[in-house]
Amino acid sequence: MTLEAIHIEKKVWGKHHGKDVFLFRLQNETGAFVEVTNYGASLVSVNVPDKLGKQGNVVLGFPSLEGYVKDSCYIGSTIGRIANRIGGASFVLDNQMYCLDKNDGVNNNHGGKEGFHNKVFDAAIHNHQLRLTYTSPHGEGGFPGNLVFRVTYSWSITNELLVQYSAITDMRTVCNFTNHAYFNLSAGDEKIDEHQLYIASRQVVETTEDYIPTGNVLPAHQLSFQSQRLKEKFTIQHEREHGLNTYYIFDPSHKPTSLACALYHNASGRKLNIFTTYPGVQLYTGDYLKSETAGLQGNNYEPFDGVCLECQYYPDSPNHPHFPTVVLNPEQEYKEYIAYQFSVE
Repeated sequence: MTLEAIHIEKKVWGKHHGKDVFLFRLQNETGAFVEVTNYGASLVSVNVPDKLGKQGNVVLGFPSLEGYVKDSCYIGSTIGRIANRIGGASFVLDNQMYCLDKNDGVNNNHGGKEGFHNKVFDAAIHNHQLRLTYTSPHGEGGFPGNLVFRVTYSWSITNELLVQYSAITDMRTVCNFTNHAYFNLSAGDEKIDEHQLYIASRQVVETTEDYIPTGNVLPAHQLSFQSQRLKEKFTIQHEREHGLNTYYIFDPSHKPTSLACALYHNASGRKLNIFTTYPGVQLYTGDYLKSETAGLQGNNYEPFDGVCLECQYYPDSPNHPHFPTVVLNPEQEYKEYIAYQFSVE
């Protein structure tokens, strides 16, 4: 990834609980750019050209800090300490039960009300990268350990956005981080129905009606995405009203250098390829999406305005010992990444 040609601008965006909030723009020589705020370490915009060279923003976001403070849909946010749901809002680690915030019925979702999505991160520009750091104290949100967490955003001359996660702890804890960007490669011209999706997966995690894993892994069958349009899956499932919210396990042969997901929009020619170190991805088609304030595209967001591809560990992993572990020990460093490569064809 070539970073030397990346220019980073910083502007004051407001204050939250007495802390300064900034908006950063990472721009390459072609004029393509991404914007990130240290509020929730959130991805605000990704501005890339279509097949005619017209630039457009391909993620949902807000024009001001107010939109993020009022948002309840995690738009563009960094998610932690634990992405996705924890059944019963509790888990046991080393014979100690930890009770979490019940913010999704009786369950915990995306770290609860003390999640990273509404924290103000410390920000630093280093080697043409944006480093955002937050220290989560022991007991915050119910989780054990003082956790020092960092997310690094990098933008390249070839329109690749690299998001790197790292964390250390002073006692055994659990963690699972992701980004909750909502993608719309039409740049907001239409809903996501015509987007074609590929996921390198033939298995999904079975869940209950409230999206808590049963512990079983099932063949994807009709839920498999091999470059079909999203609306075709809505038709198969008769779920256009409710959409899809499913965790896909990447194939056993998956490597960080292997294509994990691909999203394509034929009318614009824009394509997104995703590479990651994570073992799977949560597909969410935004069926509960709703914003109180207007987004960057000028309208209040509604269901199916964007699709999330949240690379992460399995949901509810602390309660399923046979799932890949999300336990972090004091002598370890958490290190994962997600790379988003934007192009046209």
